[in-house]
Amino acid sequence: MVRGTIAELYRWPVKSLRGEAVAAARFDDRGMVGDRAHVLVDERAKRAGSVLTVRQNPALLHWSGHYGADISDPAGDPALHGPDGSTWKWDDPELPGALAESLGVPLSLRSEDGNQDRGPTVLVTLQTTVDALSADMGERVDLLRFRPNVHLDLDVAPFAELGWAPGTTITAGDLTLEIVGPNSGACVRCAVPSWDAGGRTRWKELQSRLIERYDNEFGTIMRVTRGGTARRGEAAVVRPAGS
Repeated sequence: MVRGTIAELYRWPVKSLRGEAVAAARFDDRGMVGDRAHVLVDERAKRAGSVLTVRQNPALLHWSGHYGADISDPAGDPALHGPDGSTWKWDDPELPGALAESLGVPLSLRSEDGNQDRGPTVLVTLQTTVDALSADMGERVDLLRFRPNVHLDLDVAPFAELGWAPGTTITAGDLTLEIVGPNSGACVRCAVPSWDAGGRTRWKELQSRLIERYDNEFGTIMRVTRGGTARRGEAAVVRPAGS
């Protein structure tokens, strides 16, 4: 058993847009409530109906979505903030046109009830791992490149989370997360972390290092097995499988 604290909580209201750090968040069988519950849909002829992601258009990171950092259980739609400082309501009929002009892609908006990125899951990262990767790269690596939900400060070895076996749990207050499945929850990364959090510049060496030394893995994917509200600064306990 390892004890620590929840260092940060992050929610990403719109897939592939920047998100928000929150003081508290509620979790249920969908994952973090409100996380990636909205998407931008590509309407180009050859990709019609496909969800737009940073992999196709890094300029998505020029926009951000927010419910509000003091809202642990968002019931409505997010507001979007554009690169020019503008703020838009999700249901503004002019928003799709503004996004299309900014991103250079005809698009539509879609909302669904729950995480549309990895299914009903939660991405957990560790501060020791961020510190070790930063030391390896010779400069600070911004955690937001990896778009986690729960970031923990634990007294464990760097990258320890990649070896957590199915059945490993994290409890914080009334919330329990668990690695479910036949394999570890290690998260295999795409090219997105090579982009800075604002989508301005690409750090290809970071992706190469992850591939060469860490099997292209960073963070661990877990599921909610007991819903509840987690709070930044709250105590967290990691229990190995079978304990």
